[in-house]
Amino acid sequence: MYRFLRTPRWWGINVFVLLAIPFCVFMGTWQLGKFEDRVDSHREAERRPAASAEKAEPLDSLLPVDKETSGRSAQARGRFGGQFLVPDRELDGRTGSYVLTLLKTDGGRSLPVVRGWLPTGAKAPAPPSGEVTVVGALQASENPGTKGVQAAGGLPEGQLGMISAASLVNVVSDDVYDAWITLADSPAGLTPVPAVAAAGTSLDAKAFQNLGYTAEWFVFAGFVVFMWFRLVRREAEASRDEALGL
Repeated sequence: MYRFLRTPRWWGINVFVLLAIPFCVFMGTWQLGKFEDRVDSHREAERRPAASAEKAEPLDSLLPVDKETSGRSAQARGRFGGQFLVPDRELDGRTGSYVLTLLKTDGGRSLPVVRGWLPTGAKAPAPPSGEVTVVGALQASENPGTKGVQAAGGLPEGQLGMISAASLVNVVSDDVYDAWITLADSPAGLTPVPAVAAAGTSLDAKAFQNLGYTAEWFVFAGFVVFMWFRLVRREAEASRDEALGL
């Protein structure tokens, strides 16, 4: 009844099944590993002390920004220059703007500094004059996928939709750091902007997508096995009926 399993057609089906099952298991295990890595990164980020509790380190020693240095307390010295508003940013359920001021560092490059959050309609305070030292949490440059970013452009003069060197290259002549800091202590009239977790360290929807993909790949492996037994049973029933003349 099962001699059909030795036919060329069924040799092809069997080879496909033997390759598909380990592939699905491998992919499911890989996705599970990515989720576990995200969980480990999230735990490490939670155990890390707040930037305000850490000793500030020189900015250049923390660059480039990665999972280890994002959120660390950075220190830079220079003079404040151009100032911009980053509109439509939420803080504690309210909508306003980040006040971003460029700090011309002693090394000649400009560092975007978010001095705080400003309610809609309020006037941003002028930055202090003269040589200053700023201390804040180091952050990676934003990208079009970052929450709150307005990548479409079309904003009035003096406003930015994204905090990054790429968005500043066309509005300032200075060489800009591919990073920014948010001050722990904002001046009067501004609210400090809390640092955000580094990309790939938070348990967001994308992290749980990996867990969902894990389940999908294991389901695919089970489906392949189920369909193989289903096809074998149907073929065996057909062979039996043929032998009985049905």
